[in-house]
Amino acid sequence: MEKRHSVLFQQLEDYRQETLKAIDGLTNEDANIIPDGFSNNILWNLGHIYLDQYLCAHLTKETIPLPPGFKEWFNFGTKPADWKTPPPNLETLVSLLQEQPQKIQAAYKDRLDEEFPATESGMHTIAQVLVRTIFHEGMHLASLNTIRRFLGK
Repeated sequence: MEKRHSVLFQQLEDYRQETLKAIDGLTNEDANIIPDGFSNNILWNLGHIYLDQYLCAHLTKETIPLPPGFKEWFNFGTKPADWKTPPPNLETLVSLLQEQPQKIQAAYKDRLDEEFPATESGMHTIAQVLVRTIFHEGMHLASLNTIRRFLGK
């Protein structure tokens, strides 16, 4: 594997560890609180991060290995106030998030330069999409930290 590819996967792992560290010590009840002025909670942000990391599979038209209900709960534009069924609990999401970087690396380690039709933002390789999803995770990490401060945790 090329050095730049190993760096990309290391960043994916490092940012995921930061995300998991940001929720350390929170309970499922904490993760479900929506502070005043917010549309989403910690649980939604975690599920959304998990879902977004599979953008590569969506763009390459592969079967996305998502648990049932994830798109309805965590897709762009969703929010807990609209949930019709209970989402997974915090423990389940943490477990999924912990194993996801290794699954992504296994699926794409030899395919990072593989091309697909360009997105509206111009991305056309798996590597470009992973850079974007890592950036996206960082944005939601900031949201997690902000919500946690509002919770006084």
